Amino acid sequence: MSVNLESLVEEALSDLKAKDVTKLEVGHFTDVMDYIYIATGTSHRHVKSLGDNVATEAKHAGFQPLGVEGMEKGDWVLVDLGDIVVHCMDQETRDFYDLERLWSEPPVDTSAEEDEYE
Repeated sequence: MSVNLESLVEEALSDLKAKDVTKLEVGHFTDVMDYIYIATGTSHRHVKSLGDNVATEAKHAGFQPLGVEGMEKGDWVLVDLGDIVVHCMDQETRDFYDLERLWSEPPVDTSAEEDEYE
């Protein structure tokens, strides 16, 4: 049985009642990943549990996470699944970094500015 990684991530977050889950398609901005998921936890323990559940469910389905960061502190846990990167954050951290806005704006082309200085 083939498991869709996107569905797995969504279900792993839903199983532990993640708040305000957002999926961003970012493949047109970078070739490092295709999607970013951002989810809010209600406490540091909840944020850590969300990240751990995503990583554990991915492993059970045969997807080895490339990395898991932030489990020590718990305000922001990142799970790198290659084509998908999952950010589990508390509300204060999510509001401060505003990844939705950051990843919705096209990158600035600075090549014209570089030509001016040559």
